[in-house]
Amino acid sequence: MSDFEFKTASTWLRQGQRYGNMAESKSAIRNPKSEILRCAGLHKHYRTGEEDLHVLRGVDVSVRAGEWVAILGASGSGKSTLLHLLGGLDQPSEGQVFFAEEDIFASGNGALDRYRNQRVGFVFQFYHLLSEFNALENVLLSTAITPSIFSWPLVRGKRRQAAAELLGRLGLGERLKHRPAKLSGGERQRVALARALINQPAVLLADEPTGNLDAETGRQILNLLRELHKAGQTIVMVTHDERVAAAADRRLHLEAGRLV
Repeated sequence: MSDFEFKTASTWLRQGQRYGNMAESKSAIRNPKSEILRCAGLHKHYRTGEEDLHVLRGVDVSVRAGEWVAILGASGSGKSTLLHLLGGLDQPSEGQVFFAEEDIFASGNGALDRYRNQRVGFVFQFYHLLSEFNALENVLLSTAITPSIFSWPLVRGKRRQAAAELLGRLGLGERLKHRPAKLSGGERQRVALARALINQPAVLLADEPTGNLDAETGRQILNLLRELHKAGQTIVMVTHDERVAAAADRRLHLEAGRLV
């Protein structure tokens, strides 16, 4: 597993295992020239006491299917806020976010929930794994959201097997029953990646994915992202590190809430 050359990750994407209706979003990956994700005129304000904190100021970004876009910026520039808006985790004060030409905030909470669960996958700097669940259970949780309470028993076994196989391909076959506290930082980030990938998302959103790791482990995670991208995965990544951003197809710079 040295160097994380992960032909395994490429294999996972090419196998096309899907849960839920992913046909539309995956079809965009087969057309690398198509625009898959776009935001227009994004503003985000936060009220803190008497102060209006204006975090984003009219941001426009377009991402093509199969593209890897890195958004660079110093701490406080609005990078994470932008990623959360693109992923539907937060709503803009002004502006729109479009996935496959549809406004993700215009179709109601149910459609937004499906977008967050099936269309995009999230990887965070601090992993955000649930401490009371083991590695397999953390990955399996996101697959349990889609089916109804009645159909879940029928598909649970298949999805459990798929989650175990994905973790195995990421070098965690012997760690399935380990809780996050028993895993290293690199292992936790691989669990987080497996959780993000298990539903075959059209877009992977990564927030400082190497920022909490030592240099060698960060390099391994970056190599994994390279393999995923080579296999056709669309990636939007925010980082403050120019060396990490250099792996992307395109780099954008965010300063004080504006792209420059």
